[in-house]
Amino acid sequence: MSKLVPIPSTGFLNERDIGQTPVLEATHLGIEFGGLKAVDDFNLTVGRTEIAGLIGPNGAGKTTVFNLLTKVYQPTHGTILLDGIDTHGMNAIQVNKAGIARTFQNIRLFSSLSVEDNVKLGLHNHTNYNTLEGILRLPRYWQEEKRAHERALELLSIFDMQHLSNHKAGSLPYGAQRRLEIVRALATEPKLLLLDEPAAGMNPQETDELTAFIGEIRTKFGLTVFLIEHHMDLVMDISDRIYVLDFGKLIADGTPAEIQNNQRVIDAYLGVAEDA
Repeated sequence: MSKLVPIPSTGFLNERDIGQTPVLEATHLGIEFGGLKAVDDFNLTVGRTEIAGLIGPNGAGKTTVFNLLTKVYQPTHGTILLDGIDTHGMNAIQVNKAGIARTFQNIRLFSSLSVEDNVKLGLHNHTNYNTLEGILRLPRYWQEEKRAHERALELLSIFDMQHLSNHKAGSLPYGAQRRLEIVRALATEPKLLLLDEPAAGMNPQETDELTAFIGEIRTKFGLTVFLIEHHMDLVMDISDRIYVLDFGKLIADGTPAEIQNNQRVIDAYLGVAEDA
């Protein structure tokens, strides 16, 4: 595991990412709902090849942070930089096109569509034909459909799922559905992949497979992964750095070893049951 090195701006980067613009920076990020501070003064810096984890008790504000990063919610205050570009004023669609992809706690596949068609939905940002060409099935439409078919099968084959391409997404085992949702997110060609509790509902074998799967994503795509996870073995095994939220405030960040030995984190989270 590489060590974290301080940088001049907001925090630390993995030593292998020094000299490169962080993929994600958030400074003094926060949001209020009716005067209640759901997230308050949240700061982070995530490097270009990093796997970062976000942990904390239920209700700590973890998913709210993801909603702020993806502009499901507009921040009340603070700044978000994606690859050095301020996302102020962007909406969720624009942020996705700029390079953030996301999965959710609850699987959001189109269960009646095929595995391939679900992946092709993730390619729509890169489809190069207009509405008229699509309606009339003009040559460019068929060229783009052929390209999308080939790219979808390529993505599925990277993770040994190509044999499932014609299956209905809803017929897959739970773990395979989780992996498919991630493949669909990868089809958008993101710089940053946000995973919201990807191991939720998985058995131990599926969790082990997911851990390896996330590692493959970084290796094969060279992108940044930021995940929320309650499964401590997974998040400690795979993360370069972990951020800890409690009542909407960042109470610690550091390497897995540092987090495991942080008394404030132990008192707030690690000392309680995982399903608390």
